[in-house]
Amino acid sequence: MHNDRTVTEARLKRVLDERVRPAVYPESVPLTVTVWNAPGEPVPVAEGLTAGREPIEVGAPWGPPWGTSWFTVTGTVPEEWAGRTVEALLDLGFDENMPGFQCEGLVYRPDGSPVKGLNPRNQWVRIGESVAGGEEVLLHIEASSNPVIMDYHPFVPTELGDRLTADDAPRYRLARMDLAVLDRVVWELVQDLEVLGELMAELSVDSPRRWEILRAVERALDALDLQDIGGSAERARERLTDVLSAPAHASAHRISAVGHAHIDSAWLWPLRETVRKVARTTANMTALLEDEPDFVYAMSQAQQFAWIKEHRPEVYARVKKAVAEGRFVPVGGMWVESDTNMPGSEALARQFVHGKRFFLEEFGIETEEVWLPDTFGYSAALPQLVRLAGAKWFLTQKISWSRTNKFPHHTFWWEGLDGTRVFTHFPPIDTYNSRLSGQEVAHAVRNFQEKGGATRSLAPTGWGDGGGGTTREMVARAKRLADLEGSARVVFERPSAFFEKAHAEYGHAPVWVGELYLELHRATLTSQARTKQGNRRSEHLLREAELWAATAAVRAGFRYPYEALDRLWKTVLLHQFHDILPGTSIAWVHREAAATYEAVAAELESIVKDALTALAGDAPAGGTVVFNAAPHGRGGVAAHGGALIGSPDRVPESDSPTVRAREGGGFTLDNGLLRVEVDGRGLVVSVYDIEADRETIAPGTAANLLQLHPDFPNMWDAWDVDHFYRNTVTDLTDIETLEPTDEGALRVVRAFGSSRVEQLLSLPPGVRRLDIETEVDWHETEKFLKAAFPLDLHADRTAAETQFGHLYRPTHTNTSWDAAKFEACAHRFVHLAEPGWGVAVVNDSTYGYDVTRAVREAGTGTTTTLRLSLLRAPRFPDPRTDQGTHRFRYALVPGASLGDAVREGYRINLPERRVPGSAGVEPLVSVSDDAVVISAVKLADDGSGDVVVRLYESLGGRARARLTAGFPLGSASVCDLLERELTAAATDGDAVVLSLRPFEIVTLRLARR
Repeated sequence: MHNDRTVTEARLKRVLDERVRPAVYPESVPLTVTVWNAPGEPVPVAEGLTAGREPIEVGAPWGPPWGTSWFTVTGTVPEEWAGRTVEALLDLGFDENMPGFQCEGLVYRPDGSPVKGLNPRNQWVRIGESVAGGEEVLLHIEASSNPVIMDYHPFVPTELGDRLTADDAPRYRLARMDLAVLDRVVWELVQDLEVLGELMAELSVDSPRRWEILRAVERALDALDLQDIGGSAERARERLTDVLSAPAHASAHRISAVGHAHIDSAWLWPLRETVRKVARTTANMTALLEDEPDFVYAMSQAQQFAWIKEHRPEVYARVKKAVAEGRFVPVGGMWVESDTNMPGSEALARQFVHGKRFFLEEFGIETEEVWLPDTFGYSAALPQLVRLAGAKWFLTQKISWSRTNKFPHHTFWWEGLDGTRVFTHFPPIDTYNSRLSGQEVAHAVRNFQEKGGATRSLAPTGWGDGGGGTTREMVARAKRLADLEGSARVVFERPSAFFEKAHAEYGHAPVWVGELYLELHRATLTSQARTKQGNRRSEHLLREAELWAATAAVRAGFRYPYEALDRLWKTVLLHQFHDILPGTSIAWVHREAAATYEAVAAELESIVKDALTALAGDAPAGGTVVFNAAPHGRGGVAAHGGALIGSPDRVPESDSPTVRAREGGGFTLDNGLLRVEVDGRGLVVSVYDIEADRETIAPGTAANLLQLHPDFPNMWDAWDVDHFYRNTVTDLTDIETLEPTDEGALRVVRAFGSSRVEQLLSLPPGVRRLDIETEVDWHETEKFLKAAFPLDLHADRTAAETQFGHLYRPTHTNTSWDAAKFEACAHRFVHLAEPGWGVAVVNDSTYGYDVTRAVREAGTGTTTTLRLSLLRAPRFPDPRTDQGTHRFRYALVPGASLGDAVREGYRINLPERRVPGSAGVEPLVSVSDDAVVISAVKLADDGSGDVVVRLYESLGGRARARLTAGFPLGSASVCDLLERELTAAATDGDAVVLSLRPFEIVTLRLARR
């Protein structure tokens, strides 16, 4: 037989493109269109529906950036269309290649009820299956003219990312606005030919199946009358019956398709636009569920459900109905699809508390799968939190983006810090926006790494990022791929159904231990420093507000602010979304985040002030009560809410730190524990641990050295830092000012580029710690600022704080896996040590760090350099990222054990508070072992008045401790994160007796007698 394969394949493409697809709508008539352009921000639906309209023609420009236009379309169904299926085709000027990233619309009926969303891949609205001739059509469209931020040439700086800087030029031209007849047979033929054509292209040229499909397609094309597609479509479909009905092989891979629309809660659009994106998508998906009985749709992020409930109650009613039917499936169990590297311990726990509780209260559903497809790496604390939240499965996709190493599993057990394991799936289809194309399905089969042990994978199916969801074409593909020779078997089903089957067949899956580090997007640990500082400050203020309010409620009858704390937690959790906290959203998002964090801080400070005032009592002349919210005692003030009258940290004059001139220039600081030498350049050249008789700084180097790198990654500007940035570095050694202050500190001022930095270096009395306060007036672009500490240490690993513990990472680059971690995350501390002596660097607001090692000349030791990442200056998507003034506090702690690192990390983030008063206040709870850290003290969310305490083992060892209640204890129970009892706790009088494994998290519920 002659090989005419390429001829037939080319024929199929042209006939589909030029004849068959255009014949899906064989007849159409134009609709009449009028418009009202809303001024400013979006208006309520009722206002948009009733506002006056002006005529507008197809082809006319509309829509300035971030504007809203209300279109009304009217028309009459021609009499000759009676009994046929009619749809409105409403093209706002879409680019078909950008679903979710440009203009969108939500269609309303005349009574204001929403119909469905409009986007580039979903432009139709059903008028009727069997319409009456002469039927009048009237629809309203709330159209958003969201500008395209990431265009065909991505990462180009743009001012369109904020309505305050965007121009007012129209971004779109109104395109097709028609009534049209839908030829369902032709539409089905399109689906047949697309599925077969794409499958054929993925099969080997030597495969008999490929040639069977080719000949069937050829016969179908022969049967088509190109001048009468509608009249011959059924005949063409008949020619495809045999190849479409050939069953899949018994060993065919099984794909569980899950309807999905990954909707970023903010990214290249502001939060207010996400509210509308969610409404459009859920309106579409509930409509599709009604049309397609086999379709199942899953949606994560309780916040997005809450938005629909508040802003689109009509859509929410449809969602609740579909949830009750089991076909609209809440997943994820978190408030948002959060970043998991940077949220603090309690914040990550509360993501589950608020997310799971919303789904329980609204739908009576206990979500069992954690759904995080697009987060930029996954903390090793997650497995334990997942299980403590009552979930048991985990799904991610983003690890497929890693650039250096291919992750070795697709279905596996993920083991966290404490040894907890969670059954995890990483879909081999390598996208969370699948359209079930032949290429995607075939890739999933080829890519699946569990062959021979497992037979199934999951495919999140639908347009995403900016929403849109699953289309009827995707559902049609799944129907054809359910049992088709040459393909994987594809069926829509609930995520839980997939996990149950996958777990049952592959319970012996391999184990991955530790974090799921994403070898990409490392700069998200530094971009948008204000957002990160706002998050860190909010987390610690929330800790304080709960602690002091609970203490005041028990001690002084203070009214515990349940509603305010619930609302403030949800606000902070929303801003931990994986494009807000990582600093990768447009300028508008981060501008609003800064204002939100200020408001959150003000309200929390007010709660703290009122609670402390209630506790401190009357204030005699000069009376002061000192409060300590940290989990360790200090200066005579007990931990966990202890208070002391007076000023316990006042030291004798003879013990005060000294500052004196240094021979050769510079100054020496001394507090009897540390002797710090600062040279004439304002650099720290010696930090001597007097008690240990040990130098901290590597010989011939300088610490607190600010270093500036060029920072222009190959792509993903706000997201990425590429390893080659290290090839060029400028040490900032020029100095304007070096002088002692009246408070016993050293003031160092430098200028570089267009920027200026001022630092205060000080030694607190009685503590081995060099405090560094840094203020940077930052006006660089595409630069990376680091603070370096070259240490005289031979350490092959770092301990970096993560949620509820710490994670070890290598300092060497033995393997490509080690080398890829050239920028990593730490919370309040990074610790390096040799046996018996270590060093910690603690901070109040940074997350990124790196560590390198160098061996000095033979016999003189190893220099291990730890650097904190302070600031970046990418220009996309926010062209003015981080311009302006920033303040950082960090400290060098020589001679530090891991316990010291934990303590000092909390101390720098939770300064003592001094309040006028005369009342001594005992801690509400206390714990007998410093290794056991209390992360939260609060009243139970159910309003019962029970005290809830969450604690964890912080050093990675076993711990036995007593938690003593500072009130008569009625009963105690161990709870899950949602404060539901798991078991009774062992008690001894007013104490709970604890035995903790390494990094174990325990939540206790204490009933008062």
